[in-house]
Amino acid sequence: MAENFDPIREARRQWEAHGYAGAADGMTLTTSIMRSQQLLMARIDRALRPLKLTFARYELLTLLRFSSHGELPMSVVSRRLQVHPTSTTNAVDRLERVGLVKRTPHPDDGRSTIVQLTKAGRELSLAATDALNREVFTHPGIEGERMDQLLQLLAEHRAALAED
Repeated sequence: MAENFDPIREARRQWEAHGYAGAADGMTLTTSIMRSQQLLMARIDRALRPLKLTFARYELLTLLRFSSHGELPMSVVSRRLQVHPTSTTNAVDRLERVGLVKRTPHPDDGRSTIVQLTKAGRELSLAATDALNREVFTHPGIEGERMDQLLQLLAEHRAALAED
């Protein structure tokens, strides 16, 4: 019956057996979400690897592609991607180095920088979206009403964590 062994369920059993029953639900939830994230990231990485793109850089390119003019201030990119400005700067540095984005001064705010998607960046974002849709997003492992329920629960969970 080894094929039915669930290491997270066993971790929960051990947590309870060692006197941590009050935290067992939270440990199980946290570990389950983390493991799901690892499994999804492995699928995403496999889809993007042939394009030499990370998911973080894909998100940045696609955010720009979805913007009305293919460009956004760096501060807006950070907020929308929910990452630290330093992470945005590092991603933009790498994307700019390979010609996928370019930076220009903000026309109205000398302290701000605009990130613009290049034609090559737009094409790569489209190719990556096709790969992710085909290999990951159309088969996420759960469907229909169960997906809707999970999405609602995860939205509530993210909101609760954001309050901390």
